[in-house]
Amino acid sequence: MSVSFMTLQAMGQQQHINYPDTKKVDTVDDYHGTKIADPYRWLENDHSEEIKAWVIAQNKVTQDYLSQIPFRAEIRKRLEELWNYPKNGAPVKHGDYYYYFKNDGLQNQAVLYRSATLGGPSEVFLDPNKLSAAGTTALGNISFSKDGKYAAYLLAKAGSDWQEGFVIDVATKQLLADKLEWVKFSGLAWKGNGFYYSRYDKPNEQSKLSGKNEYQKVYYHQLGDAQDKDQLIYKDDAHPLRNAGVQVTEDERFLILSTTEGTSGAELHYKDTHNPSQQDFALLVKGFDYEPQVIDNDGDKLLVRTNHNAPNYKVVLIDPAHPEEANWKVVVPERKEALQGVGTGGGYLFLSYLKDASTKVYQHDYQGKLVREIKLPGIGAAGGFGGKKADKEFFYSFTSFVTPPTIYKYDISTGASVLYDKAAVKFNPADFETKQVFFKSADGESIPMFLSYKKGIKTNGNNPVLIYGYGGFNIPQTPGFSVSNLYFMEQGGIYAVVGLRGGSEYGEAWHKAGMLDKKQNVFNDFIGAAEYLVKTKYTNPLKIAIRGGSNGGLLVGACMTQRPDLFRVALPAVGVLDMLRYQKFTIGWAWAVEYGSSDNAEQFKYLLKYSPLHNLKPGTSYPATLITTGDHDDRVVPAHSFKFAATLQADNAGPNPALIRIETQAGHGAGKPTSKLIDEATDIWAFTMYNLGMGK
Repeated sequence: MSVSFMTLQAMGQQQHINYPDTKKVDTVDDYHGTKIADPYRWLENDHSEEIKAWVIAQNKVTQDYLSQIPFRAEIRKRLEELWNYPKNGAPVKHGDYYYYFKNDGLQNQAVLYRSATLGGPSEVFLDPNKLSAAGTTALGNISFSKDGKYAAYLLAKAGSDWQEGFVIDVATKQLLADKLEWVKFSGLAWKGNGFYYSRYDKPNEQSKLSGKNEYQKVYYHQLGDAQDKDQLIYKDDAHPLRNAGVQVTEDERFLILSTTEGTSGAELHYKDTHNPSQQDFALLVKGFDYEPQVIDNDGDKLLVRTNHNAPNYKVVLIDPAHPEEANWKVVVPERKEALQGVGTGGGYLFLSYLKDASTKVYQHDYQGKLVREIKLPGIGAAGGFGGKKADKEFFYSFTSFVTPPTIYKYDISTGASVLYDKAAVKFNPADFETKQVFFKSADGESIPMFLSYKKGIKTNGNNPVLIYGYGGFNIPQTPGFSVSNLYFMEQGGIYAVVGLRGGSEYGEAWHKAGMLDKKQNVFNDFIGAAEYLVKTKYTNPLKIAIRGGSNGGLLVGACMTQRPDLFRVALPAVGVLDMLRYQKFTIGWAWAVEYGSSDNAEQFKYLLKYSPLHNLKPGTSYPATLITTGDHDDRVVPAHSFKFAATLQADNAGPNPALIRIETQAGHGAGKPTSKLIDEATDIWAFTMYNLGMGK
């Protein structure tokens, strides 16, 4: 049953919370003549004993608060029931085996299995659960050699972006002596008896989780060699803030070197191994204004997906011997929908588009001729379209907000899709529905939003709503299934996902409309979503929670400081919350192409206007806030969340709690074990439902 706010007060939801004392230091920075105080600068020193004590104290206050929520145990029980179902990945053929990931239900990490035949007897190939007692060692990238005899893979510990590389003999399942260290933001591209990868120099032990990542290099590792014998393929001492990686075409003829100066834009170089006179990489596509990506080679020419003079992307054929733009041949022209990616398989191209944030897939031949549109089961997100040139079939997955991931086998020649595996989650999908609505943002732009809920909901202005968004880095928000979000819908909640500007839902123009000096558009879109839901009687401000992670954590932080009156609950996760100093840590410098940098006088002005940390104001009543982060987050360092929490606790004048939950042995989110995911989801839903007046 519902619990009234009066009852919640009696339960202690609005009782006075004794937050830990957080000392202030006299630190002031001068940004282009503007003095900015940073009294919690000391919270950036992630190795200090003082911070460790502060983390323990903050977690105790948070857990004391959460322990008073009477239905917290019920939430955990139902989440475990929902989570506990077999989760199978799509099979992929390498050499003599089909490989697929499977989690039996509550295993901390998915296990990689293999089978000689589809549906035949299977065996464990690689089980990350055996690598750490708490399940905090996660498998990252894995790549098989062309002949399928070896597999190279990366492991991450405690959620860190730092990874170690290993090689396994497929026939014996035995590890080779090969070991790679200080790998980060790297692919694994096989050629011959070895592979290309990217790494940094060994960092200082004290700053490895927060120090700026500079001078990434590309190496070639020959099987059997020690890492110090690896061949240096690329370095750029003149540009320490460039990232680089090497891609190899399927036939191993072309090596493609891609360099970036941030999260947008790339420059491509190539090496044709069939040309003995070419000793060094040669320029293919000059950077860094566009986003070119090599799909495959067609003989001696290269197929490239690019947004050059095509904001929604197109496919072109480039002759490396004459790479000038005037010589490019358009293979698949730009469409009105945004082209998200191109896969290959069976000698065909598979182009995935978004139409109002839902997947559409088309099969073309290498000359660009349309073969067919692949008929998908409905409105949702599909992925996995591609394989090897010799393949006759491949497997793809389909999901939506109310449809668990379902795997289909696709016949490349006939276009027939056959159901291969369907997840058996303990709920009835027919009880729920999703619809898409559109609303006008502050500048009149039409913004899409998905609403998912239990059938029979009434527009009486009193439904609890959780609004989720991201809005950045050209990343779209597409339909996806989550048992955690399903739980909220089971309790009568509406789960809303907004296709904010800054993503790629409508191509590069949509992305650019939400970056740099136009970032405020993203916040206006999100605020507009809440206002639309209130106006159309779905809910009211006392029933609205907002949630987002990383760049989405910035989104929540900016919106709760700009419109604290509009939201009841705020859930910023691993957020970029200090927009004046983010570029000084780990890979933060790479985001300057998206955000701008306080080092630039003009960009500093607009960053200061929305930086969540710097827009908290004393004497303001803020929404009930639960900040979440991980102590090993070396993507968005936890100092962002620490400083924001300390400032919010000092400035918040209202009765709502301002808490921070700091996960230990966890990072930005990737590879987080199931046990920690359930712990976190339990606490987030308990906090959210408690403060929205929900509960049992």
